[in-house]
Amino acid sequence: MARFKPYNYDQTELLAISFKEQILPGTFEYTLNHLVERELDTSIFHHRYQNDETGRPAYDPALLLKIVLLAYSRGITSSRKIEQLCRENVIFMALSANSQPHFTTIADFISRSSEEISQLFLQVLMICDEQKLIGREMFAIDGCKLPSNASKEWSGTHADLRKKQKKLDKAVRNILRKHRETDLLDKDEAWIEREKKQVEKLQAASAKIKAFLKTSQDKPGKEGRMIQSNITDNESAKMKCSHGVIQGYTAVAAVDSKCQVIVAAEVFGQSHEHGLLEPMIEAAHENLGSEQAEREEIKILADAGYHNKKALTYLEENKLDGYIADPGFRSRDPRFKDYKRHDRYPKKEKSEQVSDPNKFTRSDFKVDLKKEICICPAGKEMKMNARHFQTQSNELMNFRAKPSDCQNCEFRSQCLDNPDQLSPRSYSINKGVVKTPENALVQRMKDKIDSTLGRAIYSLRLGTVEPVFGHLTSNIGLRRFSLRGKAKVNAQWHWMAVLHNALKLHRYGELR
Repeated sequence: MARFKPYNYDQTELLAISFKEQILPGTFEYTLNHLVERELDTSIFHHRYQNDETGRPAYDPALLLKIVLLAYSRGITSSRKIEQLCRENVIFMALSANSQPHFTTIADFISRSSEEISQLFLQVLMICDEQKLIGREMFAIDGCKLPSNASKEWSGTHADLRKKQKKLDKAVRNILRKHRETDLLDKDEAWIEREKKQVEKLQAASAKIKAFLKTSQDKPGKEGRMIQSNITDNESAKMKCSHGVIQGYTAVAAVDSKCQVIVAAEVFGQSHEHGLLEPMIEAAHENLGSEQAEREEIKILADAGYHNKKALTYLEENKLDGYIADPGFRSRDPRFKDYKRHDRYPKKEKSEQVSDPNKFTRSDFKVDLKKEICICPAGKEMKMNARHFQTQSNELMNFRAKPSDCQNCEFRSQCLDNPDQLSPRSYSINKGVVKTPENALVQRMKDKIDSTLGRAIYSLRLGTVEPVFGHLTSNIGLRRFSLRGKAKVNAQWHWMAVLHNALKLHRYGELR
């Protein structure tokens, strides 16, 4: 017969706990407590409290700062869960001195600290600099796309949103019409209630779109075309990422190569990274107070997403030592000469491709440059799609057929590489070789990054900046932004940057 130790719930145990002794040296909570109490100036939060003479005493912002950063370090971002930890977890009870702030207090402290957290980021950065954690030799710049607290279903140009609103109004009218037609019939009360709720839901959605259209304007894109707005968070953008299409922000960070300290952090409501190199470099140097001579010595590394003529011009005009990869950088690298053998569906080389004698050739397309039209072999007119389409060395003119002309054309098999493709046929002519100073800039950067030294330096980018995003997204658990609006989302990104740098101080610093 098995025997077990007896247990009894009808008993009381008094545990004597010293909160101070729970915060042990060598732990992150000890470093965090020391950092907030002795190194940081938390008086920057005091202007938000107007209770000198009247009102109840507020929670000390230093205390809230500690528990929020400690919770973030454990991958917990929910204010309700942070409140629960302050009631149940002895470390959080010790760090908060058993004050147990309500989750609304914690949420309000986080969402309203846009300006203060940016100042706090600079304070922590200066402490990292004093602790010799910043080498000032190399900065790697990169970004990651994260969803915001907004649905992509509420995105569209103003024309798209008006069309959606008309559909909603039409759906409401149809429901009401059917209701009138069947008004004399016996209907189930539950069905009537469901119908009523559906009408209210559609009317609310239509009113939401109407209110947005009245108070906002279309957002012009880079090439003059209108880009999609978002009713919930109009400063966010619809963007493609490895997880599909999301509504969110591009979170960018500039990272020092010595200890991977974040020296600049910013979010941008755009999907592409063109135009983001300059503000990040300026922010990094401004945060560190770098002189011009020091700026010229620091190497700047960035991937092909930041490669454009404007960025290269900026680097050259400011005499900055930049290493920015172009889209064809890897294909020129001899170390990747056999990368195509890993392709699941490798493309045939041109020498291996067998030309089909029945296919149309370029001579079958007739171009009239004066009228700016192109006549396809079927005799259909192709409209000009781009008058000046410039590659790195050539200027092209592009024409595109009407979708209706291509869809039912009897020559599809002779004209298109793939007769099943949905897009219409396009045709480009070369207007000539373009020789500009910008092309010389691109070529100089290619020569620089293709050199033995350039490849060795650029190879350090991956190990400098990518682990930072891996740490914040995988280890810390930053999968999405929970706030709305660029100011608040940027503050949330700064919260994570402060936490990341505080962890670097815990690991490499000597705080006493």
